[in-house]
Amino acid sequence: MSDDSEFPSSRSQRPRLRRRLAWLAGALVLAAGGFAAWQHGDAAPAVAQAAPPPPTVTVSTPLEREVSAWTRFTGQFSAVDEVDLRAQVSGYLTEIHFTDGQIVHKGDLLFVIDPRPFEIQLQRATAQYQDAAASLDLADRQWKRTSELQRSDFASRDVLDQRVQAQRAAQAAMEEAKAAIRSAQLNLEFSRITAPFTGRIGAHQVSIGSLVNGGTGANSTLLATVVSLDPIHVDFDMSESDYLNWRRYQQAAGANAGKGVELALTDEQGWPRRGVLDFVDNKLDRSSGTMHARATVPNPDLLVSPGQFARVRLPTEAPRVALLVPDAAVATDQSNKLVMTVAEDGTVVPKQVQLGGLDGGLRVVTGGLEKSDRVVINGLMRARPGGKVTPQPGAIAVAAN
Repeated sequence: MSDDSEFPSSRSQRPRLRRRLAWLAGALVLAAGGFAAWQHGDAAPAVAQAAPPPPTVTVSTPLEREVSAWTRFTGQFSAVDEVDLRAQVSGYLTEIHFTDGQIVHKGDLLFVIDPRPFEIQLQRATAQYQDAAASLDLADRQWKRTSELQRSDFASRDVLDQRVQAQRAAQAAMEEAKAAIRSAQLNLEFSRITAPFTGRIGAHQVSIGSLVNGGTGANSTLLATVVSLDPIHVDFDMSESDYLNWRRYQQAAGANAGKGVELALTDEQGWPRRGVLDFVDNKLDRSSGTMHARATVPNPDLLVSPGQFARVRLPTEAPRVALLVPDAAVATDQSNKLVMTVAEDGTVVPKQVQLGGLDGGLRVVTGGLEKSDRVVINGLMRARPGGKVTPQPGAIAVAAN
């Protein structure tokens, strides 16, 4: 018998097992699908998140103000008066009456050169004067007596001429003695060197006990240098175009226009100092193509010293009304300058503008902006062209000079 006849029950159970396995697989698939549907389809829908509000920015209309056109320069201060103190008489230095770098006043005693030789010279000149005076007195009496005798023919004309010549020689000796006295007095005065004006003195160049050489040339000994401080000059150079603008402004507004300058030291904000332009050179420097100019500036606190640098600005046009915005409100797009404005519906609208200089810490806008535009002055990074913003009103303030 075959194997199939020996196991009839196992052959009949195989189809039933296959159907059960298929049903179980289908049930598993349906269960998995139902679980997924329960997770994704049958779950409660998520609450939709609300859109964020537009960013907040501060806006203001441009500041309308009368401004002047200024041209800026770099200036350097120099002393109105500067003197090298040199010895005019020779001798030993015996006294120094100042501390290096201190403020000295006109007439203050600074140096003393040993005065004893000059005192002796003065005494000698005085004695010579007295001798000359006695000789002149004798010559006068002899001349008078001889004149009387000559009128009575008791003296010859030759003797009278000799008396006249002696009297004139005595008079000349008298004048020479007077000059010697003045020279000795002057040398004695030169032995005491005083401050020629009020200012700051530098370091002494010789010490007590040094032999100094006097004279009027460069061979005389340099003792110290004094510079005046109040007022003080500031020198700067104008280019040819700047000079032409300034001169045309002067011709249009009058000779006294354009002479007020404003200055600031390197650590100062704004333009806190004022000066008066009092010198413009008479020709252009051929090598640099510039015109040298100079202004005088008060320096009552003596803060400024010769040699310091300063920012200088000079008016070159008549004042005019202009629109101003904060310099931080100006954006750059390649070579273009932009400001962001906000329309009535909150849309950011960029505007290309033309700019001038700074005035009171604000940037002058020469074109491209209307006085009714609302300019973004704070929150510029949150303002996207074409986007929406929430504008808040602000104000543009002028920085105090």
